[in-house]
Amino acid sequence: MAAPGYTDVDKAEDVKHLHSMGYAQELERRLSRFSNFAVSFSIICILSGGINSLAQATSGAGGIGIGIGWLVGCFISLTFAVAMSQISSAYPTAGGLYHWGSILGNRGTGWVTAWLNLLGLITVLGAINVGTWTFFLGAFGPTLGIEGTLTNQMIFLVIITGAQALINHLGIKLTAKLTDFSGYLIFFGSILIAVVCLISAETWDFSRLFTFHNYSGDAGAGVWPSVSNAWVFALGLLLPIYTITGYDASAHTSEETIKAASSVPRAMVMSVIWSALFGYLFLVAFVLMIPNMDDAAKQGWNVFFWAFDQRVSPGIKEFVYLVVFVAQLLCGLATVTSASRMIFAFSRDGGLPGSAALAKVSPTYRTPVAAIWTASILSVLFVWGSTLVSVAGTSAYTIVVSCTVIFLFLSFIVPIVLGMLAWGTPKWDKMGPWNMGRGVFMLFGLLSILSMILIFVIGIQPPNDWALYITVGFFILTAIVWFAFERNRFQGPPLGDIIAARQAAIKAAEQAVGETGH
Repeated sequence: MAAPGYTDVDKAEDVKHLHSMGYAQELERRLSRFSNFAVSFSIICILSGGINSLAQATSGAGGIGIGIGWLVGCFISLTFAVAMSQISSAYPTAGGLYHWGSILGNRGTGWVTAWLNLLGLITVLGAINVGTWTFFLGAFGPTLGIEGTLTNQMIFLVIITGAQALINHLGIKLTAKLTDFSGYLIFFGSILIAVVCLISAETWDFSRLFTFHNYSGDAGAGVWPSVSNAWVFALGLLLPIYTITGYDASAHTSEETIKAASSVPRAMVMSVIWSALFGYLFLVAFVLMIPNMDDAAKQGWNVFFWAFDQRVSPGIKEFVYLVVFVAQLLCGLATVTSASRMIFAFSRDGGLPGSAALAKVSPTYRTPVAAIWTASILSVLFVWGSTLVSVAGTSAYTIVVSCTVIFLFLSFIVPIVLGMLAWGTPKWDKMGPWNMGRGVFMLFGLLSILSMILIFVIGIQPPNDWALYITVGFFILTAIVWFAFERNRFQGPPLGDIIAARQAAIKAAEQAVGETGH
């Protein structure tokens, strides 16, 4: 049944656009503009990263890490979202980044973009669910008598990741309902935390938000090694930058979104803006509630629970924890959606081992079932394997999570740069309906390049200095694989005459999943 306001003409236009790029409408278009927004908003999930990574600011530059640092970091993330939104309007396909990288560049740049984004999505799914475990342990572990052992962590991860995969398996309709709910829950949870913190605060000392203190080293429980004042502020920017990512999910779900060419770019940008505003709301209130900033810095990663223990009554505290925990579970759910669509899109062009199976869409549920379970299983295996290994005294898991964000932002910047070079050429001669104009796109493209340099520089600082070697190693390995194997095999997305030749296969693929009405 068509969504309200979504006519047969609208659907025909969406499908026509997809056909023009050589792809069948195998996935089901059920996501409204809000639902597409909610997927990205749920993955960003300020109640996940904004809470689990709080110590990067409170044990870094102190209150100013939130008061000023949060806004600076969110703007850095916004530059990527704005630049990507322009491209997403012209090319609204599942696994958008890979497709953009191929069309605006060549099949080689598309292939590298796909691998960067795919590795980032798989590992970030693991990191999100580990964060959910860490929060669950801190919030409910003492009451339930659960210890933070690796075995308990893995059991927890298998259960929740399996549940997230199963829900995705059962269709986009169910997933959309839950991510829509997640969107509202994040708004509610942010306001709830802000109100509870403001009521619980002894005084509202707003000067805290603009007071700098260098808590690096032992003063901040060793969250950051001892660094200069400028560096400790810069490192604190990782709190908002690491939190405000995942908005590429709006592009990955393009083929399931109604009026995708206009809905997707708007959702991408607005998911960042609303996350920035509501994150700032509850984080500012939290800083105002903290009994003492020096004591808060000493708590390190436990600062959120410590502050609530100090100021908030048990009943209210447990309710807040429950809201946050559910939001974090749904964050993982939306990430499975995004990662699986990336696998599906890359596989239908033969980019992965086992592509034939990974690109199949269930006629019953209209979802890429094999891609969903593959993404989920790989994320659990990543966590299990990386937690068993340490490099120079630092957990391999911690190092790879730092690389994850670098990989994700690199996968954003590649198509942005290619778009800047391609605009006005036959590769990209027409803007989509979301049209900011060439000048604005070029400005935000340039800001994205500068932001990428900053993210890379601060992302490879101690204790994550091994991230540099892993990132360089990744590029060396991909170059070897590309030139030795993939350059002659991988054809990339269909272009030119190949698109016309695919039309019969497109029709057959749509009939196989029961797609009608266009």
